[in-house]
Amino acid sequence: MPATLPAVRRPRMPMEHLPHLVFLVAVAGTLVRLVQLNDELCWSVAPPTAALALLYAAGAARWERLGSRGRPVWLGLLLLLWTWIAWAVPAPLAFGYAWLAVPFAVLALRMPTRAVRGVALGVVTALLVAVLVRVGGGPDPDVLAPPLAAVLATAVLYRTQQRLARELAETRGELARRQREAGRLAERARIARDLHDTLAQELAGSRMLLQAAERDWDRRPDAARRQLRAVTDALGEHLAQTRGIIDDLTPPVLARDGLEAALHELTARAGAAAGAPRISFSAENPPVDPPLEQAVALLRVTQNLLANACEHARATHVHVTLRHGDEATAAVEVRDDGVGFDPTVVRSAAPSTCPGRGFGLTGVRDRLEALGGTLTIDSAPGHGTRVRAALPTSDRVSDRVLVGTR
Repeated sequence: MPATLPAVRRPRMPMEHLPHLVFLVAVAGTLVRLVQLNDELCWSVAPPTAALALLYAAGAARWERLGSRGRPVWLGLLLLLWTWIAWAVPAPLAFGYAWLAVPFAVLALRMPTRAVRGVALGVVTALLVAVLVRVGGGPDPDVLAPPLAAVLATAVLYRTQQRLARELAETRGELARRQREAGRLAERARIARDLHDTLAQELAGSRMLLQAAERDWDRRPDAARRQLRAVTDALGEHLAQTRGIIDDLTPPVLARDGLEAALHELTARAGAAAGAPRISFSAENPPVDPPLEQAVALLRVTQNLLANACEHARATHVHVTLRHGDEATAAVEVRDDGVGFDPTVVRSAAPSTCPGRGFGLTGVRDRLEALGGTLTIDSAPGHGTRVRAALPTSDRVSDRVLVGTR
């Protein structure tokens, strides 16, 4: 079984479709009773009732396209049609239509401005009271209480869920920010180690050679010149190392040509090394480059996975695939035909010391987790290995609640 790290998923709202369900049950139940009565008045009311259902469904399906101006107009048309039908049908049937006030109250609370929301909710409540007074032949508390309580409870629950959704969005945003900050701190620590282990120590050695050359300049000029040549050679190596560290931060080909080109160059370079297996590359779906931070992470992860495959897998063929997902994700899959391994040992594996500054599968997992990504490992001894690294390419968090329409 693949070993997959959990990713943060947007929770589905349990009450998202409840208003639609209430509306459909009330309309369908009333239509059934109209057909059962089978008289002229009922057949004259049935088409407007069906039109009400179609208008409701059409507006819900095109909620985003209606915009801030179209939504109040749509709700007003629904309320006019609802009121006409509730007055046209016999009083016993009008009670069923009264329950349509519940989904209409939710729609009222989703209007664009606070003033429009207040007016719309007031109109819904007033129309509901009028219908209930007609049904009860007067202000009967037993008739008024249940629908009015349902509308009030719906409004309270909706506002509560809106607040919880906002808090969830803020919490997820803060979590994403802290994960990004943790990733940046880890990258800074890695760069600091690189600088300490290379440039700092070698510059200190060059300084000592220059000090020795200064002491020997007059008495031993040949030795001083040798020391100067050694410093010159060392400075050339320091420059190459500095450029390597800069490339680690943002590889030039990645910044210039995008992730696909950078992966293509990486696989070509890795495949050209002596003793390397045959390495191929392909990209699927239209290439939409992720943000630079995610692109760098995927490139470095692929570099490490290729190093692991070349050094440990004893593979004859390694294939790298870049996939641009449909849900704002980008993924790199590295598949080899090597000896395979047991994925259960990955979590306890020590960081790798592969070429290219590999930081092992443990480091891969940590780097992906810091950006909200996942690592999937599918392998078995003697059956090759497939490793998939996926990252979200957007930090946006949806805050749609209740009656959310796409």
